[in-house]
Amino acid sequence: MRRAIRSTALLVVLGAVLAVLGSGTAQAAGYRYWSFWEGSGSGWAYATQGPSLVRPADGAVQGFRFAVSADSEDAAKPRHSPDFAKICANTPAEGGAKRVALVIDPGTAADAADGATPPALRTACARVPEDASSAEALASVAKPLRYGSDALLCAISGYPASGCGEQVAGNGDSGQETPADASAPASAGVAVGDDGTDGGGPSAGVLVGVAAVLLLGIAAVAQARRRRG
Repeated sequence: MRRAIRSTALLVVLGAVLAVLGSGTAQAAGYRYWSFWEGSGSGWAYATQGPSLVRPADGAVQGFRFAVSADSEDAAKPRHSPDFAKICANTPAEGGAKRVALVIDPGTAADAADGATPPALRTACARVPEDASSAEALASVAKPLRYGSDALLCAISGYPASGCGEQVAGNGDSGQETPADASAPASAGVAVGDDGTDGGGPSAGVLVGVAAVLLLGIAAVAQARRRRG
């Protein structure tokens, strides 16, 4: 009998913990921003550095995608294949310069802020100095660019006209936004949460809730033991 009571109490605790974790995941917030990608023959890979830090080689393909995502795991990829030969077919090589193929994808209407219409996806071949960064390659073909105070890439070719990495409500909400300065990705290559860590994990509030549930469960098990003793 004592073993049955103990097992029941532990199951209750486990169920409560899973419920808390599940609710935290369902309400996870996303961010509306330009993500940065690096292309290869196998497709697109989310960049681990921002475009101002990456210095691509001649023949590289870089992608920029505007969308709402919580972190790098669910970020939307550019909707065009990273095909250097096609994108730079009409841009011959020159000594002292390099060619970088760019895919600029402003996303869909679902990604846009209320009332905004995203421009069409486009590609460009940037011919830039050999030591140019990805940000410099982008600037050579897609001005005007707009950056935030923390060097976050906010707009490409003027899109979007306002906002910069604003937080968007989680999946269980209506999609309303919080103020743009509430939190934002640290760069166009890495999206982070309010505390500067990756936005994919449970929040501090969720972890505190889990701890509280565990303490209550332990107390319930101890009380059951005393009663049966």
